[in-house]
Amino acid sequence: MVTITRLDPPTLPTKYRLTVEQYYKMAEVGILKVEQRTELIEGEIIEMSAIGTKHAICVSNLSELLTLKTIQIAHVRQQNPVHLSDRSEPQPDIALVKRPSSLYVDCHPKAADIFLLIEVSDSTLKYDREVKTPLYAKSGIPEVWIVNIEEQIFEVYKLPNQDSYEQVQTYGKGELIPMNMFADMAIAVDDVF
Repeated sequence: MVTITRLDPPTLPTKYRLTVEQYYKMAEVGILKVEQRTELIEGEIIEMSAIGTKHAICVSNLSELLTLKTIQIAHVRQQNPVHLSDRSEPQPDIALVKRPSSLYVDCHPKAADIFLLIEVSDSTLKYDREVKTPLYAKSGIPEVWIVNIEEQIFEVYKLPNQDSYEQVQTYGKGELIPMNMFADMAIAVDDVF
């Protein structure tokens, strides 16, 4: 006769979450290579997707348009980190931040410095919607745009509330996206695609 002893359910291993300081130390000592494209999200190192041609031209077009429209008011940063917490330093495709750019010589822009974050999405659409956008809302980023390359639309997220946005609108070909953070400014969807 075999006796079966009931065991307590196994506990899952605890994930170790890195801080931004530890993340940079890993790069400094060579654990993370310079050519690796990574970002730190909620303490986890995330390897970023390769940049395809459609993605690259979309980011370039947006950067040029935003620079021309906001040169006196804001600084446009392309694919550079923003510091959201001790455990999150994502790299949005575009960050429209307060001027002067000299504010960011010793630190990356923080949530209070950011007017708008833009993620250009082809293969990362689900990740940008379900992971990064809630992180941005939780951090109080006032406005986020996801550029859906496949469908050629912009998803515009406004009014952060905990880990989501209260207002979401989509804009397609032939439409203008109002830049509510700056009076009387808009971006034409057709100028991006």
